[in-house]
Amino acid sequence: DVQLQASGGGVVQFGGSLRLSCAASGFAFDDFAIGWYRQAPGKEREGVSCISNSDGKTFYRQSVKGRFTISSDAAKNTVYQQMDSLTPEDTAVYYCAARRGIECYDNMPYWGKGTLVTVSS
Repeated sequence: DVQLQASGGGVVQFGGSLRLSCAASGFAFDDFAIGWYRQAPGKEREGVSCISNSDGKTFYRQSVKGRFTISSDAAKNTVYQQMDSLTPEDTAVYYCAARRGIECYDNMPYWGKGTLVTVSS
């Protein structure tokens, strides 16, 4: 079975950093794209970043470009999202999701449970 386990959330001050991890199992890691999504209170879920494990290409939503970095460690079947210069607008539950292929979409077939990131002002 496909399993995704997100971790690394917590409380951080304005301008701080966190690194999220998404441990994956049950599928051919190199054949999948894995993305990070977030949902803030009262808002719709939005895609944050995506990495294609087959070719290493990455995607970021505009508001996190230059602050967030997605990376992948195939030896550990784990995708990371380094988040720097955090602001209260980044407060949300963060989820990782996966699909076979090279792109991430809103309707990813596999989702992990979320991890809460809270940025205090």
